[in-house]
This record gives sequence, structure tokens and C-alpha cells, in this order.
Amino acid sequence: MKILLAVDGSSYTKKMLAYLATHEEFFAPSHQYTLFTVQQPFPARVKSAVGAEVTRTYHAEEAERVLAPAFKFLARHGLNPASSWKLGHPGEAISKFAEAGKFDMLVMGSHGHGTLGNLVMGSVATQVLAHCTVPVLLVR
Repeated sequence: MKILLAVDGSSYTKKMLAYLATHEEFFAPSHQYTLFTVQQPFPARVKSAVGAEVTRTYHAEEAERVLAPAFKFLARHGLNPASSWKLGHPGEAISKFAEAGKFDMLVMGSHGHGTLGNLVMGSVATQVLAHCTVPVLLVR
């Protein structure tokens, strides 16, 4: 099974990884894992002020900072995941990446703000569920 693990470096990512580690049906060397994170792009004025190379380097370093702990966790369990990152809006980017990669499942942590919180702040999980055709497992 091809499984996409959407990570953001938060405690919800840690909960999601811990959940997977306790469920053999999702956490086995026979599966193919890809870690994926999304970086929010800077406004155009920031990019023009500091330069394209500085912003590219910053985003790459931030993506690595988010991906590295999850990669190490999986490696400790004998798994060798692929990893990738994109710039963009997280909900949209995760959905598109999951579909383009023809993943069998997308797993992600959810902050669980509730209905009022989603109305005020929005929810990446809600957006992924609304747009993604790949089955999604949310861990709270």
C-alpha cells in the first residue's frame, strides 16, 4: 500500500506517528511511505526584498526541519520513507499531491478545533477531506 503521511512538525504529527506505530495494518515494512509537508509562501514583497534564493533556501530548511523528526521516527522502526515538500496552501497542496501520486491512503493529524474553530480559523483537515479523492485517516 502506498501511504502518504502529511506532517507539519506539530504535536499532532507526533500523535499521528504514534498511532501508526501501534497499528500494524498501517505500519509495516511492506507499505511504501512518503512524508509530505507544505510551506506557506512569503508575500511577493518579502520575496522581492530578500531575494528569490534566500526565500528558496529558507523554505527548504524549514521543510527539512519538519520532515527530519518524522523521517528519524520511521527509520528507527525499520522504515525508509520518501519525502517531499511544496509551497502553497496546505489543504490544496496535500490533496493534489495525494491524488497525483496515486496514493492508497493519506494519514494526517488533526488539531480538532471543532465547528466554531473551523469557521474562524479554517482547517487543513476539513479542506483535505472536501477536495481529496484519496481515502484519508485523521488522527486526533
